[in-house]
Amino acid sequence: MRRVVILAFDNAQSLDITGPAEAFSIATRFFGGEYAIELVTPDGAPARCSSGLSLNADRSIDGVRGEIDTLVVAGGAGAAGLASDTRVTSWLVRTARRSRRVASICTGAFLLAEAGLLDGRRATTHWSACAALAERYPRIAVEPDPIFIRDGKFLTSAGVTAGMDLALGLIEEDHGSDTALRTARSLVLFVRRPGGQSQFSAQLTAGPARREPLREVQAHIAEHPAADLSVPALAARAYMSERNFARAFRAETGMTPAAYVEAVRVERARRELETTDLPVQAVAARCGFGTVETMRRAFGRRVGVNPAAYRERFAA
Repeated sequence: MRRVVILAFDNAQSLDITGPAEAFSIATRFFGGEYAIELVTPDGAPARCSSGLSLNADRSIDGVRGEIDTLVVAGGAGAAGLASDTRVTSWLVRTARRSRRVASICTGAFLLAEAGLLDGRRATTHWSACAALAERYPRIAVEPDPIFIRDGKFLTSAGVTAGMDLALGLIEEDHGSDTALRTARSLVLFVRRPGGQSQFSAQLTAGPARREPLREVQAHIAEHPAADLSVPALAARAYMSERNFARAFRAETGMTPAAYVEAVRVERARRELETTDLPVQAVAARCGFGTVETMRRAFGRRVGVNPAAYRERFAA
């Protein structure tokens, strides 16, 4: 049996724990997998999750002995506080040495990062925490879009349900594509989810500009996505030269005007695709893309799937 040890803690996200555990369990019970799952907590007490569920631990971290096939670190609101516990991070360093592979779910990446286990590696976490992970741990190459990333024996995943995607990937690695596919079907999941996690996050991450002319330009872009939003038109609206406008806009929002406009248009198109039955061509025109092909390319860059596939998945 392949020994899977899952680290849980108070204020963990319960699905970060139960999602991967269920995938490994279903693969074992029905489809030829070979996993034995152990739940551990820092003190051996039940983990009181943020959902209100309490999950009983098999033992404390100090009681974990022997070799481990897969060490899984959950995430959730409690991860930040636990990352400052040197007893836990030291245990992670020691335990990682005797684990064939080490995985984190969601913000569990912060625990691996604090332990130094992700230094010099590619990693991801929940889309809303990627910027914080990159800022706090500059030696990590944080990638905000992947559902999960493997770098050597270390794996990190996006948020919550992405832990099941990661578990399915490990099942496929261990037991082949047929076992992973059958497990995914049982869970009613994609064995490989199309697109990245950006399809679930708000696309527009730029903050409001400080200066009033630029804030007014931002409002104009949001209210009139189909208008002429070229740099010359926007600069004229701000009563600035094109060069000065482009420089100031990027300095205050962190995005070029073109990237900002594309992000706004994609976000508007996402809402149209989710909430209306307008043809894709009409959505493209209303959101300022002009052609379906232009919108398709923008969706490919920012969402990871084409507009038709996005509507199929998320339409109300």
